[in-house]
Amino acid sequence: MNEAGAWTEERVELLKKLWSDGLSASQIAAELGSVTRNAVIGKVHRLGLSGRAKNPAAASTPRAASTPRKAPTRSPSHPMGGQGASQGGMTRGANALAPQYAPEAEPETAQEPMPSEDVVIPFSERVTIMDLREYMCRWPMGDPTTPEFRFCGGRSQTGMPYCSYHARIAYQPAADRRRDRSRVARG
Repeated sequence: MNEAGAWTEERVELLKKLWSDGLSASQIAAELGSVTRNAVIGKVHRLGLSGRAKNPAAASTPRAASTPRKAPTRSPSHPMGGQGASQGGMTRGANALAPQYAPEAEPETAQEPMPSEDVVIPFSERVTIMDLREYMCRWPMGDPTTPEFRFCGGRSQTGMPYCSYHARIAYQPAADRRRDRSRVARG
């Protein structure tokens, strides 16, 4: 600590007095000068001055007897039904972000069929990582731990890492993913 903010015996005694009088660390720092609020807090901690005098204004005014509060009641028309009733209307845990309504069934639309995983790309057309070029599809094919592991190698779409076939597998619209997930859950 610099010389101006040194903790002399007089300053420590003044700190103890001001602390017991109930002044805040900021007020004590301003009173002492050349020390920061954090320096006051640190010194109070090191001195073990945890006991504080009660605020004289608050101690002299008697408190009114508190009346017991009635627990809030839930109206029967609550949108969540019975969920969260014991938690005061708050939903916690895995259901906190779940929709509070049943999602409407999306109408089935005619859509081009999703490509199946069993389409065979001849081994001679597949490429190793060393043979991949900027315009080639980077769809992995096979087990990466074996020497036969290759990439599709087909012509990739501009600015995309995959050919049009593999891009349809990799990039599915969110609505399609939700619909597929709901089919799996019902099935």
